[in-house]
Amino acid sequence: MYAAYGVASPFLPAYVNARGIPAGELGLVLGAATAMRLLSAAFVGRLADFLQALRTTLVVCVALASVVTLFYLPAHGFSAFFAVSLVQALALAPMTVLADALTLGNARRAGFEYGWVRGTGSAAFIVATLVSGQFVAAYGLKAAVYLQALFLVFAALAATRLAEIPRAERVARRAGATVLLRMPAYRTLVAIAALVLGSHAMHDGFAVIRWTAAGIAPGVVSLLWSEAVLAEVVVFFFLGPRLITRIGPAGALALAAFAAIVRWSVMGATVEVGWLSLIQPLHGFTFALLHLACMRVIARIAPEGLEGTAQALYGTGVGAVGAALMMSSGALYTELGGAAFSIMSAVCAVALPLILRLARLSPLH
Repeated sequence: MYAAYGVASPFLPAYVNARGIPAGELGLVLGAATAMRLLSAAFVGRLADFLQALRTTLVVCVALASVVTLFYLPAHGFSAFFAVSLVQALALAPMTVLADALTLGNARRAGFEYGWVRGTGSAAFIVATLVSGQFVAAYGLKAAVYLQALFLVFAALAATRLAEIPRAERVARRAGATVLLRMPAYRTLVAIAALVLGSHAMHDGFAVIRWTAAGIAPGVVSLLWSEAVLAEVVVFFFLGPRLITRIGPAGALALAAFAAIVRWSVMGATVEVGWLSLIQPLHGFTFALLHLACMRVIARIAPEGLEGTAQALYGTGVGAVGAALMMSSGALYTELGGAAFSIMSAVCAVALPLILRLARLSPLH
């Protein structure tokens, strides 16, 4: 699944841009897809809990996404890309929600670390990104589309072998989202994640476009992108669980927000490969450490039977802010250029007082 993300994430926005969609319209396409993802994740996650069918729902979503991805190839014009992007987002969005719910549920029962599984996904992302960079250099940007569809087929087959969460442990499935929304700690956690993870919107949509315009070759772009995800693997497997144990989830969230402030400030100031290579590893903190801390908190406070719903609402909150930032990113980048990245630093700064509030609301050690 993460290999499928890896082959397309760096190059799909550039592919759409190269097919005649300017930056302003590209921001609308990406932002609308983000909005669709948050709606789809919320609905499908809740539906999977209600049906007690997390695994089956995951298989269906991955298989559908593999088919829809191929429709990027014949698409032309804003309307066509807009439609394909929305339908693909509809299928892709529930994938991580359902996979995380299944992994957290099984990790809690079997006693293994969630970060090991998620880190394996990040490692696959790195390998796939490196491979796609070589294919794009040789065959053009459309190679990323073919590769994503192929890996999604493999992911659908692999998902059929996942262990479902036993029905006996999911007795609270009919309680709905109300239980979670009444929890101040849960609401605050979602807001923190939405701000810090949402700040990645500018990077995801326009980093490769900016680097390419500055003359950075596709192979170097792949290395920069993979360097960031390599830092994810280190944090997921080794550094992250130890940091959270030592400084607690709230301390880990604060560290992640501060790293994001530094990362976006530098990215807004320069396109020098040397500086980019120094700040890309901060992704291990701005994404992986924050994600691990959030998953640790959700695993502790989410009622049994609402695993999918808890992940879906979390994804909805993150996606709502991400959609707003992505939809505005095209206009910001068009108007400000690289300086638009620095705005994301201010977004992350807003999360710091919320992290202090979370620490007061609930002891999470």
